[in-house]
Amino acid sequence: MIKDSIGRRDFLKAGSAATLMGAMYLSAPASLRAWQKKKARVVLIRHRDVLDTLNRPNEKILTGMFDEAVTTLCDAQNAEAAWQRLIKPSDTVGIKTNVWRYLRTPEILEEHAKTHAMNVGVPEERIAIDDRGVLSNKGFKNATALINMRPMRTHHWSGLGTLIKNYIMFVDTPSDLHGDSCADLASVWKLPHVVGRTRLNFLVMLTPLFHGSGPHHYDPKYLWRYNGLLVGFDPVAVDAMGARIIEAKRREFFGEERPINPPPKHIQLADTRHGIGTADPARIELIKLGWDEGAYI
Repeated sequence: MIKDSIGRRDFLKAGSAATLMGAMYLSAPASLRAWQKKKARVVLIRHRDVLDTLNRPNEKILTGMFDEAVTTLCDAQNAEAAWQRLIKPSDTVGIKTNVWRYLRTPEILEEHAKTHAMNVGVPEERIAIDDRGVLSNKGFKNATALINMRPMRTHHWSGLGTLIKNYIMFVDTPSDLHGDSCADLASVWKLPHVVGRTRLNFLVMLTPLFHGSGPHHYDPKYLWRYNGLLVGFDPVAVDAMGARIIEAKRREFFGEERPINPPPKHIQLADTRHGIGTADPARIELIKLGWDEGAYI
């Protein structure tokens, strides 16, 4: 369990990890970087009616959730003001999505992020949306600002498919990172073409996949209508909160402790080994908005 695996040694490292985090946010406004030195802010927003009976998202509700979460995250008056703090007209924006056929990032979210970047003044030709082709995509090669968004799901190699893992396509041979349960996924975030560029992280928790086995596992009975989004500047903090929610759901569903297998150790090690964020709940400010029933956190 993520929340129970934090030892005293890891907690003592949290202070130095918070200092190192600054390197990852060098392109973000100073006021946003300052927050990360105190606590990593994570916003959880849920809406009872965001999905229809076929799990298709209601565009108006989902984009409203998106905007409210970003506005709250940035302490802004509205979504437009928030995005003006995050993106500049001079930026080239890469929206790193996830297109796994069974549970992809909703295109509504991709397009809404693109629209906000354009409203700030970024020309459409300097905005790219991609997943598996980011290394050859000209927009990503020139990107000064990255938006990271993917659904949460269990994963054969890493235990969980997370925001940290979503950047594995920024390396030439992703399989090189599969060893030891993908323990060193966070190393990707230190690469020259990645470090310092991520402005926002969206962990899509509309219908997370909370159980499975095998390399390409998918069983709709393990899809869960959680109806939520987790949003933050720190991908490690967002992933740590997402993992706690998945663990709680697994305990309820199976009626016993059923650890994620393999354990998603890359989340904790992103903090204690790589210093790109914090996985320590004591250093995370969780803000909950909207529908609270069954939040599991």
